[in-house]
Amino acid sequence: MSERLQPGDTAPAFTLPDADGNEVSLADHKGRKVIVYFYPAALTPGCTKQACDFTDNLDLLAGAGYDVIGVSPDKPEKLAKFREQESLKVTLVGDPDKTVLEAYGAFGEKKLYGKTVVGVIRSTVVVDEEGKVEHALYNVKATGHVAKIIKDLGI
Repeated sequence: MSERLQPGDTAPAFTLPDADGNEVSLADHKGRKVIVYFYPAALTPGCTKQACDFTDNLDLLAGAGYDVIGVSPDKPEKLAKFREQESLKVTLVGDPDKTVLEAYGAFGEKKLYGKTVVGVIRSTVVVDEEGKVEHALYNVKATGHVAKIIKDLGI
């Protein structure tokens, strides 16, 4: 099981394919703050709600200097379907081998309906302009999470 990140840690670098198969790197966003959120699966109710919340608040977040990247273990084809079906504006990237999920502490044991399972831990990591972790939130709820981030960041 991977270690959870703490504020002040250097955010692990990554390059992953987006919904169109183009590579997206954390380094592409140097000089801007980035909200990297990890979710279990595209086209599921909770993940759809969360992605729609980020999309609905994207202008507000961008205006405050934040880029948003959603990471799941899905392949680009599924991410493209998710984006089209839900009219999503956030950047979605796929991590099928779960390397980045593990590097960010967003994959491991979690409780699901009272049972311990291994899977994606719904998490959000806010990375500052220098690539350092500003906030690391684990086991977040899909509903209301974006509003909480906006409040916590003082936006």
